[in-house]
Amino acid sequence: MINILPIQMHQIKDAKYVITAVAQRIYMPEKNVQHFWDILEAEGELMDVDNFQKAYNENRGLFLVALDDEKVIGTGAIKKMEEDSAELKRLWLLEEYHGQKIGYQIVLRLLDFAHTQGYRKLRLQTSEKQIRAVQFYKQLGFYEIPSYRESMDNISMELTLQQREHNGP
Repeated sequence: MINILPIQMHQIKDAKYVITAVAQRIYMPEKNVQHFWDILEAEGELMDVDNFQKAYNENRGLFLVALDDEKVIGTGAIKKMEEDSAELKRLWLLEEYHGQKIGYQIVLRLLDFAHTQGYRKLRLQTSEKQIRAVQFYKQLGFYEIPSYRESMDNISMELTLQQREHNGP
């Protein structure tokens, strides 16, 4: 049974593994997961996950994990950017779970949370290498905008929350 719940301290390593395992196949398929993990750790790329309470919970945000029984299979988070805007982060799902609307359910939970926090806009950054993700975000109503932060991710997108609908991808 799949559950989507706020991350707990004991799930940090597993959440980082999901992020690393999926991203490795996209960004460095020639490397193995452990090597990619080591690179991300050395660069401090996943420090926000290590410090999810400060990075998300204490920043008008929320970090969720999708669980298959007790196994972490997906992640998704939201955090404050400005008073009326938030950023969608860390949306990753193990490939064997694609096509089951789990990612969609994570996003719906995060959108509902964004509404409760009074956010009007939700932004994200992704890469052109993430073809499925870009299509998914467009189906949800996100549209491309000029880059709002320097990043290796070269696509910035935004969603105006009042106009969103739950049509589903």
